[in-house]
Amino acid sequence: MLKGKKIILGITGSIAAYKIPFLIRLLKKEGAEVQVVTTPFALEFVTPLTLSALSENPVLIDFFDEENGSWHSHIELGLWADLILVAPLTANTMAKMATGIADNLLLTVLLSARCPVYFAPAMDLDMYRHASTKSNLQTLQSFGYHLIEPAEGELASGLKGVGRLEEPEIIFSIIKEALIPQSPFVKKRILISAGPTHEPIDPVRFIGNRSSGLMGIELAKAFAAKGADVNLVLGPSRYSVEDPSIIVSHVTTAAEMHKSITSLYHDADITVMAAAVADFTPKEIKKEKIKKEDGIESIVLTQTTDILKELGAMKGRGRILVGFALETENETQNALKKLQDKNLDLIVLNSLKDKGAGFEHETNKVTLLAHNGKKIQIPLKPKSEIAQDIVTYIEEHLISE
Repeated sequence: MLKGKKIILGITGSIAAYKIPFLIRLLKKEGAEVQVVTTPFALEFVTPLTLSALSENPVLIDFFDEENGSWHSHIELGLWADLILVAPLTANTMAKMATGIADNLLLTVLLSARCPVYFAPAMDLDMYRHASTKSNLQTLQSFGYHLIEPAEGELASGLKGVGRLEEPEIIFSIIKEALIPQSPFVKKRILISAGPTHEPIDPVRFIGNRSSGLMGIELAKAFAAKGADVNLVLGPSRYSVEDPSIIVSHVTTAAEMHKSITSLYHDADITVMAAAVADFTPKEIKKEKIKKEDGIESIVLTQTTDILKELGAMKGRGRILVGFALETENETQNALKKLQDKNLDLIVLNSLKDKGAGFEHETNKVTLLAHNGKKIQIPLKPKSEIAQDIVTYIEEHLISE
């Protein structure tokens, strides 16, 4: 769900730094890119080897990397990040942040940041409730920085009170919510089909089409980025899906696609049928490869199940069903007929007449036709952006209805 999100994790010299490897694991498990930047004193409590192994990036400590002769640009780091989290934050570094002191790499990165900054203090209770600390907390929040308040409990000094670094699971949930703003798709169950189907003629040959599956995959990623729970039923495709928040079911034939889709459909709030499912399949599959010298007079075809029509007939109140139409003539008329006949809420129209659109392209050009008569034309752009446009339309026009 956090795939592609870039997080800088700043660690300062607190014994609570031992909790941070657990936080890194949670962030990485969700697909985030994590770059650790530490103050020099932080390494007294946690080792660079542990942090780099978990984050899968070298730990940045100083401006210069003498071993490699490289320079760590605090400006580039500040521009790279989608979010910066300083945890644990000591009273010393907090005071420097509040007054603009920049005597280490982490502090200069913070001064260069254009993204949201979160900070999680950790210190003894008397230090935390000191007037200077309270003043610094107010100053940082006046900068727009977000405070993750420390928890109450047993402290390293043996005293009990407020000052413990918040638990990694809670910090993680706060960061996750910050990076994925609440939307109507959070916890919604989305079912998407993508790719072609291959209908076997014999053990080595099949009837298929040129669909790559990329459009459906990009839709799955766009929904997942909004916090949805996504099931993707994917036909044969050269593209892979690495987002851990997307559950992928691989199928080959139209019959397998039908079985997988119908088994998941009743639990789905929104279903998007982007797959190019074969309309016909050979009636008989030869058990052995057909030899050229033997020849073949004809292949008898039989219709496959119209999955989209079946789903439309089963659709209950409050559920959304979206279809795709690839047309070569009378495009809008044919798509509108499909919209009505199959009880769809929205149909996405492709035309083979549009250059760079449809199958075997990483770009697309579509027209959205809704059941309420709305028509929106989306110009040629990458399929990832088309997916965002479709998801936005569903969010703004279908969920609210």
